[in-house]
Amino acid sequence: MILEDRIQADVSTWRERVNRLTKEHGDFVISNVTVSQIFSGIRGVPIQVSDISYVDPEKGIRYRGYTINEILSLLPKLPDTNYPLVGGVYHLLMGNELPTMEKALAIENEWKNRSEVPDYVFRIIDSFPENASTMAMYSAAILSMSSDSKFSKGYHDSLRKEDYWKAMLDDSLDLTARSPQIAAYIYNKKYRNNEQIGPNKSLDYAANFAHMIGKGDDPLYADLMRLFILLHADHENANVSAHTAHLVGSALSDIYLSCSAGLNGLAGPLHGLANQECFNWLLDLYNTYQGVPTKQQVTEYIQKTLDEGKVIPGYGHAVLRCIDPRFEAERQFAEKYFPDDEYFRTAMVVFETAPDMLKATGKVKNPWPNVDALNGTLQYHFGVTQSDYYTVLFGLSRMLGFTCHIVWARALGKPIERPKALTTRLLESMIAEEKKQEATK
Repeated sequence: MILEDRIQADVSTWRERVNRLTKEHGDFVISNVTVSQIFSGIRGVPIQVSDISYVDPEKGIRYRGYTINEILSLLPKLPDTNYPLVGGVYHLLMGNELPTMEKALAIENEWKNRSEVPDYVFRIIDSFPENASTMAMYSAAILSMSSDSKFSKGYHDSLRKEDYWKAMLDDSLDLTARSPQIAAYIYNKKYRNNEQIGPNKSLDYAANFAHMIGKGDDPLYADLMRLFILLHADHENANVSAHTAHLVGSALSDIYLSCSAGLNGLAGPLHGLANQECFNWLLDLYNTYQGVPTKQQVTEYIQKTLDEGKVIPGYGHAVLRCIDPRFEAERQFAEKYFPDDEYFRTAMVVFETAPDMLKATGKVKNPWPNVDALNGTLQYHFGVTQSDYYTVLFGLSRMLGFTCHIVWARALGKPIERPKALTTRLLESMIAEEKKQEATK
């Protein structure tokens, strides 16, 4: 297995680095946590080491040190396509190496060989009521496959601890291979009268997904999905969904249990669900003015949103202090292929208006757009108009990052996470004692 060989070549080096840091510098203080940070969701407090991806405040997300623009340029692409193979993205994230075309195709072929979805998964999806959330369906489908976990079986058969990661990798390849068909099945059940389309193993990962949701005759949509999955594949390991998947995995829960938990975090409106709320806000703006609005109309609409105590969806970011390079990549895609699309034009008027208005409030650290600002606009252009499905597309993509972090956590022998909780009374006592000591100095 190409990824197992690649990780095996690196794992002893990474273990040595981690062990040395722990042994020689274990008392090194990274940050002092304040009371306000504790009560604000430990925002900005370092709690993880994330070598797979890192959010550079000034450059955006980096995958294994490479910026989005570098990745788009360096990863292998199929002839007559404009965006990299998803197999290449996964090789970079999991294998810590820019792949050749041969290695990217090896991952794609590995997925094809593992892509058969057990029938019980479809029966579980079918058991949901018509008004069920697509993310609930997706999470339950992933969760159900825990019964197939090779790691779980190996653990109960006394698998050696140093080999946990190999079984986790095996499960990860199965999970990521099956995910496109599961996501497509949900789409077809909810929005295409249950007209299911089987996989086409002659196609690459992203193009096969496009085929299975009825977009197989549009090579441009396949390119969009290559770009979309690349842009959403990972985002450090401390956001709600990624950290949830890692946290559950730290208890040695299998990859299916862990990733299902991560999806449940992604489904929240303050996290992955935000991408559908962005487009719904944009659609309401467009409908309010019965067409592409002027800058004055957008100014009025933004002010109304702010006056209601709401945020402007798709603008701002917890870490970034620049325009999200993922937004820029999506903007370039739209400008090249459908610059006259009215929803895209509406999004661009917002882009020309919102940052200055947000700066003027004096309350916003980052007034720039993030990737959510255009996700729905691009999907809508190709007829994927059901905004409540956009988070499933996000989850399909983020499954790559979830699995990479979990495999490497097992490879490096990371322990179960168990932070300490304090009481409010204890905090008050600690502060009072500190003040008392300062008064006696």
